[in-house]
Amino acid sequence: MNMNKIIEIKNISKSFGSNRILENVSLDIFSGEVICIIGRSGIGKSVLVKHINRLIEPDNGIILFHGKEINKLNKKELYSIRKKIGFLFQSGALFDSMNVFENLALPLIKHTNFDNVKISKLVSEKLEMVGMPGVEKLMPSELSGGMRKRVGLARTIILEPEVIIYDEPTTGLDPVMSDTINQLINSLNNRLKVTSIVITHDMKTVETVADSVAMIHDRQIIFYGSKEQFFRNDNENVKNFIRGISS
Repeated sequence: MNMNKIIEIKNISKSFGSNRILENVSLDIFSGEVICIIGRSGIGKSVLVKHINRLIEPDNGIILFHGKEINKLNKKELYSIRKKIGFLFQSGALFDSMNVFENLALPLIKHTNFDNVKISKLVSEKLEMVGMPGVEKLMPSELSGGMRKRVGLARTIILEPEVIIYDEPTTGLDPVMSDTINQLINSLNNRLKVTSIVITHDMKTVETVADSVAMIHDRQIIFYGSKEQFFRNDNENVKNFIRGISS
């Protein structure tokens, strides 16, 4: 991992109605790292991360991607940035009416001028990368939860993004499949030389994949540091979260 900042989140605040979710949150994300953003359910992890590709607009504060202020980009510039930031949603977010091949080909058809041969090659290559070769003709309804997650991940990397955001990647999966997904996050991070942002409350995921950890509690980041520092931390809220104890 190098120490170049790829994303800078500066003093972000966000409310929905009278519900204040984030308050003056700042966070630097470095090129090539795997950062786990953790905290209890409903605490604002996904809300924070959705600011990065402007799926959510902040009430105040700014987000920089390679030094460019995302909040100020026009529509064309924003789409260009979004192609560089892959987002794996919890469900995999596959289109049920399309088979696996069509799901993966769609971003290529929309965003590139590749011919059918090139598209087929890339679809096969990305499915191979996530350990799902030869499933092009299957429908999403024919896939298990873990398979859907991996196919969703193949679609996330089809445009070869610089950043991959994983939203609760192991939620709803059994321990063996969860470990498979965690190993896949590590493998893709090294193989594709990407930066990975993992939203999770799963301590096993943190242990397996994290270089650094940021913990959100009570609208703010109460811990930011290396994985080793996280597991040795004396903050009562951090310790309770690691142990799964309500505070």
